[in-house]
Amino acid sequence: MLTKRIIPCLDVKEGRVVKGVSFVSLRDAGDPMELARFYDKQGADELVFLDISASHEGKETMVEVVKTVASELSIPFTVGGGIRTLDDMKRMLRAGADKVSLNTAALDRPELIKEGADFFGSQCIVVAIDAKRNGASWDVYTHGGRNKTEWDAIEWAKKSVELGAGELLVTSMDKDGAKNGFDLELTKAIRDAVEVPVIASGGAGAREHFEDVFKQVDVDAALAASIFHYKETSIAEVKEYLRKEGVNVR
Repeated sequence: MLTKRIIPCLDVKEGRVVKGVSFVSLRDAGDPMELARFYDKQGADELVFLDISASHEGKETMVEVVKTVASELSIPFTVGGGIRTLDDMKRMLRAGADKVSLNTAALDRPELIKEGADFFGSQCIVVAIDAKRNGASWDVYTHGGRNKTEWDAIEWAKKSVELGAGELLVTSMDKDGAKNGFDLELTKAIRDAVEVPVIASGGAGAREHFEDVFKQVDVDAALAASIFHYKETSIAEVKEYLRKEGVNVR
């Protein structure tokens, strides 16, 4: 039986970690290298770095951040944000990332998923899905949650896997930063639709929320940011609680 993973997410803007609510109102949360080291020691199973600097300068800054972090980390980490071409993927993976996360660029040109999977293998390709409820279904958004697409979240999840995605990172925009629990309905709908690992994201505010998403949805991993960055709880505390509740964690 595979162990469940706890993954902190670092949103990096111009070399600093930031955090917002529902993708806006960003505030500073620290130095990426210090936080990466801290989470490594705390027992994080992986890290996700998302570059939210749209500029070319932001991309170059991110390459340097990745190189620095890779030289010290003992756990796998995924890098996303602004990865639009196979060359962008090569740059991040050569800098030391273990996986790349594709979002807007994959929706603009879905073949990018296949190109990455064919070149690096599906295990290196994570497709991030930012979804917002629309009645009984969920719409997929791009550009950090700013632009609605024509894609239904479940259909895009299936298509992404068909094209070669080895993992899906599913973020509920409705829940992001709200700290009232993961979107169990959205995550379960996607979990049931695909055969690859699914990471739940958006809404973690307490240890119990991790238990809920692991027990009720059986996702492979759960991701959180602000509750860890601002020391509201720790990865060690979450894991200890989950073990007591019978969830198999590392």
